[in-house]
Amino acid sequence: MSGVDAARSEGERLAERAREVRRRVADAAARSGRDGTAVLLVAVTKTLPVETMRLAYAQGLRVFGENRVLEAREKHAALGLADVRWELIGQLQSNKIARAIELFDRVQSVASVALAQALDTRAARAGRTLPVLLEVNVAGEASKSGFAPTEVIEAARAIAVLPNLRPEGLMTIAPMADQAERARPVFRELRRLRASLRAAVPLGPEGGWHELSMGMSDDFEVAIEEGATIVRIGQALFGARPTP
Repeated sequence: MSGVDAARSEGERLAERAREVRRRVADAAARSGRDGTAVLLVAVTKTLPVETMRLAYAQGLRVFGENRVLEAREKHAALGLADVRWELIGQLQSNKIARAIELFDRVQSVASVALAQALDTRAARAGRTLPVLLEVNVAGEASKSGFAPTEVIEAARAIAVLPNLRPEGLMTIAPMADQAERARPVFRELRRLRASLRAAVPLGPEGGWHELSMGMSDDFEVAIEEGATIVRIGQALFGARPTP
């Protein structure tokens, strides 16, 4: 198969997957009494080549999620697409904060007050206000970062007063499970925490904290049923990534 044919084949597979993911998002949103357009689809492009991201762009995908700052920096320069949004969904090291401020439209993985304070300082130097989500380790997994549910309100109070950050909501990663339904209690708890935050640390009309980033390829439909406004989809769009 020629390189052109291979690219066409990959593009066709991606187009089919994108249609299917959008259909499933719309159906899950309808089950929760919402329109599918109320759910932001973040295409998780970590480790994927720029060529695949161009194919994703051709399918109308405009929000890319990356885990690593340096990888995102290279892709940002190579793509050169002004209408793409970049979301940081992985852990952020302190020595990468300045570059993250330059690259990302939003940081979804604020997992400590200290990180928030460092982001605020750098955002001030850059003359911008940075949208952020607070990462919550709902299930208490030792392998994952994030605030414990009991820490969220106190942390939110500290972060809400930082002048160069704009807290927009919460993010979580459910434990891996053989059935998507097993993730439902995690997503339900994050929604409950959001309600508590709105009462304890209100931000603007209706209490703010509008975003719930929860749900990935294996469980995003359940997450949407429980109120997700952002889903982070990798494998369901791009297929299994090759083993390094």
